[in-house]
Amino acid sequence: MSGPELITLGCRLNFAESEAMRAMAADRDDLVIVNSCAVTAEAVRKTRQQIRKAKRARPDAEIVVTGCAVQTEPDSFDAMPEVSQLLGNREKMLPESFASNRSLVSDIMAVRETAPHLVTGFSERARAFVEVQNGCDHRCTFCVIPYGRGNSRSVPAGLVVDRIKALVDEGFEEVVLTGVDVTSYGPDLPGNPSLGLLVERILKGVPALPRLRLSSLDSIEIDERLFEIITGEPRFMPHLHLSLQAGDDMILKRMKRRHSRAQSVEMVARLKARRPEIAIGADIIAGFPTETDEMATNTLALVDDCQIVFGHIFPYSARRGTPAARMPQVPVPARKERAYKLRDATARQKKTWLDGLVGTRQRVLVERDDGIGHAENFAEVAIDDRSGGNGANRVGRIVETRIVGVEDGILAGEVS
Repeated sequence: MSGPELITLGCRLNFAESEAMRAMAADRDDLVIVNSCAVTAEAVRKTRQQIRKAKRARPDAEIVVTGCAVQTEPDSFDAMPEVSQLLGNREKMLPESFASNRSLVSDIMAVRETAPHLVTGFSERARAFVEVQNGCDHRCTFCVIPYGRGNSRSVPAGLVVDRIKALVDEGFEEVVLTGVDVTSYGPDLPGNPSLGLLVERILKGVPALPRLRLSSLDSIEIDERLFEIITGEPRFMPHLHLSLQAGDDMILKRMKRRHSRAQSVEMVARLKARRPEIAIGADIIAGFPTETDEMATNTLALVDDCQIVFGHIFPYSARRGTPAARMPQVPVPARKERAYKLRDATARQKKTWLDGLVGTRQRVLVERDDGIGHAENFAEVAIDDRSGGNGANRVGRIVETRIVGVEDGILAGEVS
């Protein structure tokens, strides 16, 4: 084995930072680094499970645990006998942290600097992910992530453009910009640049980049500059994942969200009116405290109103120390039932959408040896190469594909 073993839970940002840690601790074959997630109680439970599993598999290895769960509840992880070292979210990005066995978890809210690691990103075989922002200035009542990530910090656009140029030179055809709250990009930088301006600079500064995507967006923060790029720039992919969370105004208010139900529906309608092929994904919480059946019905209707075809849906999970944890709780069975209904509604929307793509031609970025990849609208496509080529030779390439059917929620495509 060369370098540390990485076990990563949670978001794309964590995966990007795990790759940075792999490089920083490249000479430490004796380490298992567990990069934790704290977004739900289940994520924290899985982190503990992975720590114990790692120690059983490699009893002689040092187990270093880091990430948001460590940042928000360090004492509970320090009490685990399997853990050799704890590192906070700031410390895990410092090479010197891996040169000792000292546990270091500092006050993440005091972090202000933009660290060079933010633009290192990580790559799959076909797509590269570049972190352009970290932290969050908002305080949604259900969320502990600001206390794990700190306040919002942005990466200067010049550094981002240079990193993406290098990735394109390495042969990557698609780049995804990631962050904790990507649409809050810029106010901490000189001149207060917006996310729209950053995207504009990337597209202008890296003309050889074929495809650009964004990770989860807050729809209320899509300004006119970004709207024009999303709807009018062919190199910006027609797929958005929106942080909607609920479809009832009272629940949105109690969540301390910054948008109303009507604003979400209106934004999606505007986007689709200008660029009908845009596919919509969304984060939705089922069974938020105080949610009545009527409120849950309003959220369920949002799936159809916004034509949500990719749903990140999960039952509400109380996080200690958050205001929502002190509100009247919805019974767990009701949360699970509401989540099931939301997933079912999303699945029906997705089926209708996929069926409508049969007979079209799609440009697919091949990501796996078996010929599976994603179209520009993020529909998953399995390619049957009738020309005699094979998937392995096409990985990382964009292939013109004719869609001939749908099987198990995946488009079937042919290359003639």
